[in-house]
Amino acid sequence: MRFMMLMIPKGYEKADPGTMPDAKAVAAMMKYNEELQKAGVLLSLDGLQPLSMGARVSFASGKPQVTDGPFIETKEALGGYWMIKVDSKQEAIEWALRCPASSNEVIEIRQVHEFSDFPADVQQAAAKFPELKELHRS
Repeated sequence: MRFMMLMIPKGYEKADPGTMPDAKAVAAMMKYNEELQKAGVLLSLDGLQPLSMGARVSFASGKPQVTDGPFIETKEALGGYWMIKVDSKQEAIEWALRCPASSNEVIEIRQVHEFSDFPADVQQAAAKFPELKELHRS
C-alpha cells in the first residue's frame, strides 16, 4: 500500500518567498529520510516552496482562472511530502510518529489509490494509456 505523508507546517501559508528551515531541522529531517530509505519504504519525497511562490487554477466558472499566491483564504499550506510503501495505515502512522517534526507541524497521512482499487470500467478506460499506468506504480 502506498501512502503520502503530507507535512503541514503551521504559519507556512503566510511564509515569504525564500523561507527555509534552519540547518538543525534539516539535519534531523535528513536523518529521518535516510531511515525511511534504509527501511526500503521511501518511494519519493520533496519540500515545497511557500504559497507566495505558487499559483492556483480554478475551474469554478467553467473557464480556467489563474490566481497567483499567496492565497489569503488559505488556513493551512502543504510544506512537503513523503511517498512511502508499507503494509498498512498503522505502519504509515508509526513512520509519521518517528518524524522529527516541530510543535508547529502536522503530518496528514493519506492512502494512494492503486489501479486495482478502481472498478473494471475505469480500469478498461485507463488501459488505453499503458504508459501512464506505468507511472501509477500499481
